[in-house]
Parts: sequence; C-alpha cells; structure tokens
Amino acid sequence: MVGQRFLEGLAARGATEGARVVVLCEEPRPAYDRVRLTSYFEGSTPEDLSLVDDGFMDKYGIEMHVGDPAVAVDREARTVTSRAGHTFAYDTLVLATGSYPFVPPVPGKDSAGCFVYRTIEDLLAIEEYASKVRTGVVVGGGLLGLEAAGALKGLGLETHIVEFNPRLMALQVDEGGGAALRRKIEDMGLAVHTGVGGKEITADDSGAVTSMTLSDGSAIDTGLVVFSAGVRPRDQLARECGLDVGERGGVVVDEHCRTSDPHVYAIGECAKAVDGMVYGLVAPGYEMAETAAGTIAAQAEGEPDGAAFTGADTSTKLKLLGVDVASFGDALGAAEGCLDVVYSDSRAGVYKKLVVDGDGVLLGGVLVGDADAYGMLRPLTGSVPPVSPESLVLPAGAGAPAALGPSALPDEAVICSCHNVDKGTIRAAVTEHRCTDVPAVKKCTRAGTGCGSCVKVLGQLVDAELEANGVTVDKGLCGCFAHTRAELYEIVRTLRLTSFAELLDSHGREGARNTDGCEICKPAVASIIASLAPSIGADGHVLAGEQAALQDTNDHFLANLQRNGSYSVVPRVPGGEITPEKLIVIGEVARDFGLYTKITGGQRIDLFGARVDQLPAIWGRLVDAGFESGHAYGKALRTVKSCVGQTWCRYGVQDSVRMAIDLELRYRGLRSPHKLKSAVSGCARECAEAMGKDFGIIATSNGWNLYVGGNGGATPRHADLLAQDLSDAELVRLIDRFLMFYIRTADRLERTSTWLERIEGGLDHVRDVVVHDSLGLCDELEALMADHVAHYKDEWASALDDPEKLARFVSFVNAPDAPDPTVGFVSEREQIKPDLTLLSGPDIPVRTTDLDLDLALEGTPSR
Repeated sequence: MVGQRFLEGLAARGATEGARVVVLCEEPRPAYDRVRLTSYFEGSTPEDLSLVDDGFMDKYGIEMHVGDPAVAVDREARTVTSRAGHTFAYDTLVLATGSYPFVPPVPGKDSAGCFVYRTIEDLLAIEEYASKVRTGVVVGGGLLGLEAAGALKGLGLETHIVEFNPRLMALQVDEGGGAALRRKIEDMGLAVHTGVGGKEITADDSGAVTSMTLSDGSAIDTGLVVFSAGVRPRDQLARECGLDVGERGGVVVDEHCRTSDPHVYAIGECAKAVDGMVYGLVAPGYEMAETAAGTIAAQAEGEPDGAAFTGADTSTKLKLLGVDVASFGDALGAAEGCLDVVYSDSRAGVYKKLVVDGDGVLLGGVLVGDADAYGMLRPLTGSVPPVSPESLVLPAGAGAPAALGPSALPDEAVICSCHNVDKGTIRAAVTEHRCTDVPAVKKCTRAGTGCGSCVKVLGQLVDAELEANGVTVDKGLCGCFAHTRAELYEIVRTLRLTSFAELLDSHGREGARNTDGCEICKPAVASIIASLAPSIGADGHVLAGEQAALQDTNDHFLANLQRNGSYSVVPRVPGGEITPEKLIVIGEVARDFGLYTKITGGQRIDLFGARVDQLPAIWGRLVDAGFESGHAYGKALRTVKSCVGQTWCRYGVQDSVRMAIDLELRYRGLRSPHKLKSAVSGCARECAEAMGKDFGIIATSNGWNLYVGGNGGATPRHADLLAQDLSDAELVRLIDRFLMFYIRTADRLERTSTWLERIEGGLDHVRDVVVHDSLGLCDELEALMADHVAHYKDEWASALDDPEKLARFVSFVNAPDAPDPTVGFVSEREQIKPDLTLLSGPDIPVRTTDLDLDLALEGTPSR
C-alpha cells in the first residue's frame, strides 16, 4: 500500500518521466488494500482489493516484477539483486518492505492448520483449510486479531480469541472500553480468553492441529490456529547491507525518510521514524511515502527538500466484528494531570471516554459501540471544544447533547487522516475547484478514499460549504415536485393519498398543479402508490384506473417491448425449480404462438416475439397451467436464483432451493424504486452468485448469511454482509425490513447498490436500522411487508379477469382485431428473429464492381 502510494507520488510530481522506475514485489500481485483484507470473506475478490488502477504502470513507464523480491543490496556498487537472480542498478533505492507477522515461540506452531493473517494468500489458505475443521483459535486480540476472528466466524467455525494482555485492543482502548468490547464480542458467540497466552499446540499423527493448551493450564480443542499477535519491521535487507537499524527493529530514517545512506530511503512499517516510532497504520505510511516522493522529485530538479515527516496521528476508527471502535489522541490518558469524562451503558454495549486537561483542552478519547462522533471529535483534539465535554458523550435524551457541525472545526483540522486532508483543502475543492458533491471532492482531494471513516463529516462539509456560497441544491424529484422521492413516499403513506393527481395538486410545485405531471414523476409516484397500496387502500394493480396512464412502456402491457415492436413474456419460475409438465406447457405455448425461447440468467424461460394482441391468450394458457407473471417488465422483484443445495449437492449445508422458493413467493410483485434480484447459495462455494444481488443469501453450517447491495451489470458491486448465522425466521424478518426500508428511502431508479453507498451512514446505518431497530421503525416495516404478502394478486390473472384492462391489448384502437403488419420475423437456428427494416424507402442496389464503387464514392462527402 505504502509502496504504491510512493509510486503515485512520484508520478504526480512528474518524476517518472525522466527516470527508470523498477518495482520488485514479493507477492504474486500488485499492491492491494490490506485495511480491507477481511472483506475477502464478505465477497470481495482480490481484484476488488487492488489499489493499482488499470494501466497505471504502463502509463508512467514503471517496471513491475511480481513474485520476485529483492534479496540483496550492494550499496557500494548501488545494485539490487532479486530472488530470480536479476541485478538492477540504482541511483536511489526505496525500501517499502513492510512488516512480517510475529509468531510466538509456542511448541507445535509449525503444525498443519497453523496460519498467519497477513496476505491474500494467507486468507486463501485459511479458507481452504477451514472447510475441514469445526473450531478455530486466534492468538492475538488486537486490531488484526479481531479481524481474523470475524473471518473464522464468518467461515462457520466456533471461534476463540486468546489475548495475553488483560483486555482486547490494549493499545487502543482503556479498561472500560476493553470490557465493553469484550461483552459485545461474547454476545456474538465468540469465546474470549484474556490474560493468558498459548503454551503448546498439540497435533495428531499426521501433524495436524488438534488442540491448544493455554498458559493457565486450560485447553481448547481446535483444528485451526491463526497467529495475529502483532508485527515486526521487515528490515533484514537493511541489516544485511549495513544500514542503521533500531535496537528493537526498523530502518532508522531522518525527517525526509532517508536512511544512514543518503541514496537509500525507507518508508512505511519497515522504517523507524525520526520520533523513534515504527508506525503500523496506513496513514503515517502514506505521509512517509509522500515525503520520500517529494524529496526525491525535488532532488532530481535540484530543488530543496520538500515537507518533512516528524510523526503522525495514530487515531483509528474501525468496525471489528460489527462493533464500532475508535480511539484518538491520548486515548489512555497518559498526560500528567489529565481528567476523564466517561459515559458507559453496559446494557447497550456503549462506552465513551474523553480525556481533557485542566483547562478543558481535548486530549483524546475512546469510543466503543457508538463511534458516530469520531469524525467531529478527532479534529477538535488539541483545542477547547465549543461545548462541554459531558455533552459530547451523552446520548440523545440524556441531558443536552451537542449538535456540533462542520462550522465548529478550524480550517487546519485534519478531516481525512489517511491522506492528511484538512478542512481548508476540502472547502477549497468546493469553492475553487467547483466540486459540488462528495464523489467530486474525493476525486479532487483523495479525502474519504482510505478507510472511509471521514465520509460522513466530508458530506456535511461539502453541503455546508455549498450553502455558505449561496448554492441552492434542488433535491426535488423533478420540475413538478420540490420533494424527494423519499419525502413523497412519506406524504403518500401518512396522508393515505391514492391518486397522482391528488398528490400533485396538494404537494406539487405551484406551477405544476392542475397539470398532467411529467415522465419522471408519473412512474415514480405510480411505484410509490403500488408499493403502499394495501396499506393506504389503493388498488395495487398497475393498470387500475389512473395508474395505467402513469406507467412506463413495459408496464403498460405487462410485458417487455422488444426492438421490432413485439413483446417478450416471462412466467415466474420460483427458485428456478420447474416440473416436466410445466416445461412442456411452456414448450407448447412457444410452439403454438411461434415464439423464440431463451433460458435467462435468472433461471427462467423467456418467450420472445409475441404481438400485443396475443399477450392475453398466451397468459391465459400459462395461468391455466399454474404460472403467473414473472414481473420481468416492472421495477419489482425479478427472481430468486438458487443452486440445488444440500438436497442434491455433496457440498451443500442448507436447503437453498426451498429457501429461494419461499423468498420469491413472499416478495413477488413487490414494487420498488428499481428492479430487485436475489439468489440463495447452499454453501460457501456460491454457485448461485448471491454476492452480486440486491439481497443474497449464503448458507452456513449454523444458518444463513445475508448480504445486501450487490449488483451485476455495467457497474458490478459485491454485496456487503448485513448479518450472519441467521435462522429461517430471522433471515426473513431482516429481508422484510431491509426491502421496506430501501423502498421507503431510495431515490427513483436507484438500485440497492447505489442507495447503500449514498445513504448517510451507509451499511452501518442500514444495519443499525434493520437489525438493531435504532429508529424504532422495524414493527412498521414488518407490517408493511405483511400487508403486501397478504394482498398479493397475480397481475396477469387480474388483467384476464377484467374486460376494461383487456381492451388495451390491441395494435390499433380503431381496428382491434387487426395485427400490426410491421411486426415480422425471419428464421435463424430453427427459431425466429425480428425482421428489421434498417432504412426506410426503396431498396438500395448493391454495386459490386470497382468502377461502380468509384462512381458511387465520387463526390461523396467524408464522414
């Protein structure tokens, strides 16, 4: 990570243009995000974790040698030798060798089933081995140890954490914070052993781990051990070539990251900074990378050294095992005469401590269980907050909580510690560089692109700066409504409005009232009314009364319009399971109506080539055979795919087909801001591709893991883990809540993936709402879904029973029995395909001779 940041720093300064830059990388892949390493077990791929933009190395002429690390440095000859035997000369050498995991000298530590937790390759090995065991032990209760414990739990293992210190995360949190963290983790079913270490690992005759004996004499039966007991600077190269190294490790560097040899630099976890610290966090490493890049670039231009690195902020905010943990400044209260302001709620698992001096200056703090205030508190460190410390830790309703906003922060306050971006830089991005939203500010300043803990405050700053500059951002749905879609949803729900016209006349913009609305708001409001229909007393059918005039093209005819004016018909096949008899019916319908048939990616059969006047007859045959609408035409649930699960598959651990059918039948017909797709996989092999769905379910030996916000298509996104090891009832309850909260708060045509990234607080906020009921909405969300389930009716069958609705299914209103003569087909591969007229007018003759071609082109303008 730090090495890649150094390369980006060189490139940004133009230093790669006149120099040969060679990178020797030990791992088999370029730089990736170690901070998000555990997200691999939540569905991220190694490619998702990559920090190297496509084409970066080629663009800047950088030579990258992966899987071939440096093994020797000859400082006198100024050469580096790689493991493959290649020798490279250098003018300047930069060591960014990082650190290596510390493995305590426990007898048996080299047994099969013992791992470290450091690289993607480590994770791949752990994942493969975990499938053969039931219990795992993590040695180490620090940041990475808790990440590893979460990974083992996610793999379905009974998980134990062994920490030699008397509390978890001893370097970041105090005794009270450690106790709160321990309670939260134990409530999740993990066993925590503090104040003890590993004494011995026992293996069987094959050399595989069977148990671990602790220093207090107790033993844990386990088949897997992960060592995550800290790291050590990787300074072997420096030692061997005679560079100065600290007594406890780390290549000694000055304020410009130069080692004892002025031609050699060291950055990141391998370096001992000028303040005597070896920093293991990414933010200091990035600062060192920028410092070294600036100094080297300046030297190349004959200019003075750039900015110096004399120390760094070690504040951190993480979500470990689903628990928010943050610390900043003098978190442990080491300063002489400091005072503590503490709020603790053991029942809720919340612990907050601020450290202040006698004059009220904020020195630091610890936040466990609720770290929302971190983004505002950390920048205030070293100053006297504008309100009392007590009001900064008290929850809402317990006194007078402070409503600190961005205006309380000075311009020099660092907002993004990962990239050292202060408030003034963010304000300048808005005022000088004309950035008008968070993504633009991220691109301009890099703020928020590291760990992401500052994104909430970043958004507040951008909005505040826009308002301060007199920029009014119209958040209205369209020119007809000044309200957002979420606000319109609340208006319709609360006032029980069942008519678009009524909503527009009462809550539309002044100039839009008593009009027909526009093509943006009509389908958006139609969707809102349809999703709330059972609860507000409206007719939920999209072709009922006024609703019919509001729909988009496909909903007008309950089918998908194709390019030649014909329509496709997709019957629902819940979970992808279908009987031979129903397959025969689909085949007979396709044969009798001359339709093209195609298996879809959603485990259904699509029937193409139906004229609009044929749709009711086709539906009638399908409905009589037990089929119903698959809603392929609507912004609604499409499919819930499944693998065959434990019923047939030897790897399956749950009945994925049954669950997929249950979910599809529960949520069929549910109208939403955009289409919804789902899948259920019967094991971690993930054959149903649940990670790419709006809500995906993956079976574990203990139940189900629920993932949300996934998306395929043009902008693929892996889903995020919302909750794990759920029972059937718990799973359905959380999906009910998630879907209704999404429908309630999303923007028009906003997929769950985009909504999850846009909504304030992101996944954490959504989890708080739908899992922990932080807003007290869950009963209401569940009731709305229950109304939907109880009042569901098949749209095809309802249309067939209503002569008024059937009357619309004609090609010509004045000749209802006449088919559209422009809809034609030709044969291809024993099926039909559209016969398209590419150009109107008479046929164009084709010239085949060179003379004809020359004549045809003569005088033809260039294009």
